[in-house]
Amino acid sequence: MPAEEQTRCLVGLVGTGIGESLSPALHEHEADALGIRYLYRLLDLDVLRLSPLDLGRLIRAARDLGFTGLNVTYPCKQLVLPHLDELSPEARLLGAVNTIRFEASGATGYNTDLLGFQTSLERTIGDLSGQQVLLLGTGGAGAAAAHGLLHLGVARLALHDLDLARASALADVLRQTFGADRSLPVTASQLRQAIVRADGIVNATPLGSGLKPGSPVEADLLDGRQWVADVVYRPLATALLRSAAARGCRVVDGGGMAVLQAAAAFRLFTGREPEVDRMLGHFDQLVAEEPRVGRP
Repeated sequence: MPAEEQTRCLVGLVGTGIGESLSPALHEHEADALGIRYLYRLLDLDVLRLSPLDLGRLIRAARDLGFTGLNVTYPCKQLVLPHLDELSPEARLLGAVNTIRFEASGATGYNTDLLGFQTSLERTIGDLSGQQVLLLGTGGAGAAAAHGLLHLGVARLALHDLDLARASALADVLRQTFGADRSLPVTASQLRQAIVRADGIVNATPLGSGLKPGSPVEADLLDGRQWVADVVYRPLATALLRSAAARGCRVVDGGGMAVLQAAAAFRLFTGREPEVDRMLGHFDQLVAEEPRVGRP
């Protein structure tokens, strides 16, 4: 149900290692432009000395303190589900939540990652019909990316995760929605071959972020016919994207997804329509001094 229009909002982001998040600046800047009193706070589990097991207590406290809602990021997008009263159709389908709105009926979970990822990839790569794509990571962000890729026409989606059971479970869900032959889990022993065969590769793991440096793909396995996308946006120029660009691949950083999912969450919190181009422009200003790799 659409949010009632808000003239003032108190919002937070729940996750670990979120000190460099640009969400507060993105949301508050857009709210200022629309004349909304808006305060966005970081609720870092590490700083608060809490574990993901304390999510229920933290969500109840936020509601009691008058928060309009919360954004949710790694590693809480799936762990938060038992602590919510209701799920949107997208959140229920994906089994992951990145936005919570507190309503009279309770805490409702939404997922704006799907829209953010799909729109960003469609803007940058375009038609994916008939392609073979490898998705690395099948957690909350990975589930959204998987649905987005298949909606965009990917013919065969290979799913790899260090937790093979999680990759297999997501493949089962995708088969029910998109058909039996369009998704399959890939084991560690099959990964090298899956990378070489892929037309496109998406990293939906935290590997490459400031907290988890490195790349999930060996650079010498990439070639210029492929495109490579990363959901990580701090830094924008991840090790994976740098090595992919050096091999001649088209690359897509995580900035577009970050802004587009934020715009959708802002709409849920405020009931107001954000100006997406203005938010994209503000994001560009925020990261103007950061290295970038071939972003369209």
